[in-house]
Amino acid sequence: MREFSEQEVFWRGEFGDDYVGRNQGQALVAANLALFAKALARTARLASLLELGTNTGNNLQALCQLLPGCALQGVEINAKACEQARNLGIAEIWHGSLFDYPRERTFDLTLSKGVLIHLAPELLATAYEQLYTLSGRYILIAEYYNPVPVEVSYRGNSGKLFKRDFAGEMLDRYPDLQLLDYGFSYHRDPQFPTDDINWFLLEKRL
Repeated sequence: MREFSEQEVFWRGEFGDDYVGRNQGQALVAANLALFAKALARTARLASLLELGTNTGNNLQALCQLLPGCALQGVEINAKACEQARNLGIAEIWHGSLFDYPRERTFDLTLSKGVLIHLAPELLATAYEQLYTLSGRYILIAEYYNPVPVEVSYRGNSGKLFKRDFAGEMLDRYPDLQLLDYGFSYHRDPQFPTDDINWFLLEKRL
C-alpha cells in the first residue's frame, strides 16, 4: 500500500473534519447550481458524471437538480465528509484518495472543483491523468486561477493551497483536448456569490 502524501493526510484528518462543518447550507448549493448551469451549458447528453473530491456533496446536490437523468459518482478521502455525501442518497460515493480511484470505466464528464488547488505541484500530473483517463468526453475544472504557479497561505497553513493555470496545463499535456467554454464566478455576485472561481470546460476531440 502506498504512503499518503502530506495533503492527503491533512484532508483525511482533523482539518478535513472541520472543513465539513464550515461548508454547508442551501445557499451554497444554489450558488453551485448557478455556476454549473453556465459551465455545462455547452455539453450534450450527460448520462454519467464523476467528481474527484466530493466532500459532503454540495456540488453533487446542485448537479442532481441540474441533471436529473445523470448517474452521479463521487470520490472523497475524508470519512466524515464521505458519510454525509452518501447519506444524501443521490450518488455513489467511493471512499479513498482520488489517486487510488480505479480506472475501470469512463464517465461522460469528470469534475474537479476546489480540489486541484489543494494538491502539491508534484501530485498534479497524476491528478490530471485521473481526470483525463476517466473522462469519456468532457472535463470540468473549477479552481482558483493564476497565470503562473503561486502558493497562498491557507488558514495559517503553508503548502496547502496553490493557484495556477490548471486547465492550460491539461491542454498542453493532452493534444486531443480542446477548450469548449470558460467563465468566472465572483464572490460579490448579488444573487449567487461564490469564491472567486474560474471554470474551464474541456472536451476530447471525437
